[in-house]
Parts: sequence; structure tokens; C-alpha cells
Amino acid sequence: MGELILIRHGETAWTLTGQHTSHTDLPLTEHGEAQARAVAPLLAGHRIGLTLVSPTARARRTAELAGLTAPQVRPDLSEWDYGGYEGVTTPEIQRERPDWNLWTDGVAAGPAAHPGESAEQVGERADRVLAEARAALKASEDSDVALVAHSHFLRVLTARYLGLPASAGALFLLGTGAVSRLGTEHGRPVITAWNATLAQSVPAPVG
Repeated sequence: MGELILIRHGETAWTLTGQHTSHTDLPLTEHGEAQARAVAPLLAGHRIGLTLVSPTARARRTAELAGLTAPQVRPDLSEWDYGGYEGVTTPEIQRERPDWNLWTDGVAAGPAAHPGESAEQVGERADRVLAEARAALKASEDSDVALVAHSHFLRVLTARYLGLPASAGALFLLGTGAVSRLGTEHGRPVITAWNATLAQSVPAPVG
């Protein structure tokens, strides 16, 4: 059976500042676009039968620059809804809540359109994505499925793929423009590659 290929979108302005970014639809920076192009060599040799992508412009642009064709948008691939912490950095949050941790403490309530999510709620979305991806892998045993999305969401999805609680996504660091793969060994789910980039071939941002 094929593998799940996880692709985190390239850098944005808020990636650089460390601001929590879910529904705010920021474009890729110039460096982020270079990171997205650098994904393509990491996909060489993979036959990708299905590409699912988050609705955000940064994810869709990453898929395009990585050379992925006919991506299908899935709202379930959206980033963790940070509620009242949208656009806020961790140090700023910790001024009010020392030792705050997203994975264990959750987010502050936001507006009605973006009230915020718990790790378990993100996990429910990840489970739905995994169900669709597994069905596609089963239907085409020699093809992979690519998922182009966001750091926290893909970390939760990885935890759920491995049979762990959503909060175990805290264990899986994931950089911008990184490619990871989930597969099986002796019928059991495993990580076959993690957080791979061609960073050495991408010029560093200036300033």
C-alpha cells in the first residue's frame, strides 16, 4: 500500500514573528515560495494518486509550486482554530498565563465565526481526513496520498494515525516547507520519514 505524504506550507510573515495563524489567510513570503518549490524534488519517485489541500492560500500555493496537480480542497485540513489567540505569540499569551501550552491548556474563546478548538476537536477532523486518505490508498495500492496543510493540524493527524491521542502531536516538530511520510511496517502504522527539507538549496531570507 502507498504512503501518506504530509507537506507543511511554506513560510509566511507570521511564521517569522511566531504569531498563531489559522484562518488569517496570509500569502507565502518570497522565501516561503522557494521552500514550496524545494518540495518538488522530495516528491520525485512518488506516484501521487490524490492530493488534498487546506483551503488557505498559503497551502494551495505550496501545492502549486511543489508541482502537485488537481489538488482537492478539504476544509477539514484547516489549521487548528486558535480562537482568541489568533495572531498572538506564545510569549504574549504567557504574560497572562505563565507556562501556557497549546496542547494541554487549549485556547481562549474567540468570536462566533472562530470560537477556537480543543486538541480533541482537531483530532476529530484529522480522523475524517485519515478515513478518506486510507480509502484512497486502499483503492490504488501503488499510489500515495499527499496532504498539504499546517503544522499543528498535521502533527495532530500524525498522532491519530499512530493511534495516539491528539495531544501527542506535541511530540512531532514540523518546519515550514517540510515533507513527512506515514506508512506501515508489518501492518502497523509508522513514521517512515519526518520533517525533511532541502533547506541547503533554498536561499535564507535577508534581514
